[in-house]
Amino acid sequence: MVDLEALARECGVQLYDVETVSENGRTIYRISITKAGGVGLDDCERLSRLLSPIYDVEPPLEGEWTLEVGSPGLERKLSKPQHFANSVGELVRLSCTDGQKLSGEVLDCEGGVLRLRTDGGEVSVRLDEIKKARTYVQW
Repeated sequence: MVDLEALARECGVQLYDVETVSENGRTIYRISITKAGGVGLDDCERLSRLLSPIYDVEPPLEGEWTLEVGSPGLERKLSKPQHFANSVGELVRLSCTDGQKLSGEVLDCEGGVLRLRTDGGEVSVRLDEIKKARTYVQW
């Protein structure tokens, strides 16, 4: 099994997320990376070139697939506690397991609880009650 976190660090970036998606009939093994100051094309290429020969010998998926290395973007999915903790000061939209939908600014994320400033005031939500979360940019 490939240690993606270690290989990303070797390339000077941090592993953000890994997902397998199907787009237009193609299977994509998508690796998202971050780094202070932002991810550039060179960062993506460096990790991709490091992984390609490894995945030629030890593929992460069965069948045909395409490797894609990129930034998670400004508007990105939040799924891990660290994602929320690193999003302090950013705007997020949440769907909760009870059907509630919230949006607001992330104030902090500690002890498995996310604290938001919403139009209705401060709200705390346990991370295990969040079904879906994304950052968003207000233009």
